[in-house]
Amino acid sequence: MLSLNRVSKVYKVGTFGGKDLLAVRDVSFDINPGEVVSLIGESGSGKTTVGKMVLKLISISRGSITLDGLDVGSIGGSDVKSYYRHVQGVFQDPFSSYNPIFKADRVFAMIRSEYFADVARSEWNDKIEAALRAVTLEPDQVLNKFPHQLSGGQLQRLLVARALLLELKILVADEIISMLDASTRIDVLNLLAELKDRGMGILFITHDLSLGNYISERTVILRRGAIVEMGATDKVFGNPTHPYTRMLISSVPQLHKKWAQIENELPSAIAGRGGCLFHEAYPLAGRTPEPSADEPTLAKIEEDHYVGCFGLEGEKVSLVA
Repeated sequence: MLSLNRVSKVYKVGTFGGKDLLAVRDVSFDINPGEVVSLIGESGSGKTTVGKMVLKLISISRGSITLDGLDVGSIGGSDVKSYYRHVQGVFQDPFSSYNPIFKADRVFAMIRSEYFADVARSEWNDKIEAALRAVTLEPDQVLNKFPHQLSGGQLQRLLVARALLLELKILVADEIISMLDASTRIDVLNLLAELKDRGMGILFITHDLSLGNYISERTVILRRGAIVEMGATDKVFGNPTHPYTRMLISSVPQLHKKWAQIENELPSAIAGRGGCLFHEAYPLAGRTPEPSADEPTLAKIEEDHYVGCFGLEGEKVSLVA
């Protein structure tokens, strides 16, 4: 199981790094084996930063990330190599994951040199062929091809095949279908569902609510680096409680309605809810600039459904609806 416990990321910005930018704030959730967790938020919400911390591409400023009890932030050297055998990422632009001067299947050669150097060539070729067929790719159509000779969907599935060779526990899928055409998207989504059935845990990072609703068991809604709502997907989408979640869902285009740019004040969305449900549960929470480590960040409103602070007074958000 992968666990994030009050993870925060602070960047140094401004002249000579004199200012702090809090990109992610007290994020906590788990990913269990065979579970898809959707991390949903608008651009700049911090969701990709969370993914990069899970992948050890950037450091954690506060909090901890553990994999089966191992503190990810504390490992180094050969332990990092071992960690990457269990945790890998696939990103938005598949072409950026390949060197254009090398053939695309070089990703398999790199995996072999690092993790399977003692495997015979014939056995390794059989493993590659099995992994490719598992992601609905014909070996003779993709092997020995340069990246520009393959489609984005083929390149993404090659990366997933690499994950199958490593027998991953966790896959970080960061906007992996946003650059694919509609016909290919469903293939990749169904492929992720198959990986879930094999017992792989998946962090599905997206800004598209409909995709998150389609594929995930649990949903985490992120806004400005903090979780505002989290829980079972059917509860988050069936009973959206935080004003931001409700605005996101209401902004999903519907065929029988014309799109229009609207501007909503978040406080008005709280009307009829009796104020902030989080502060009703924890009246003193968040009253100091630096909250204590044991201070709650979410309030439970029903089984497997949690909501964060509604404190967004005076803030306006433009959405398409």
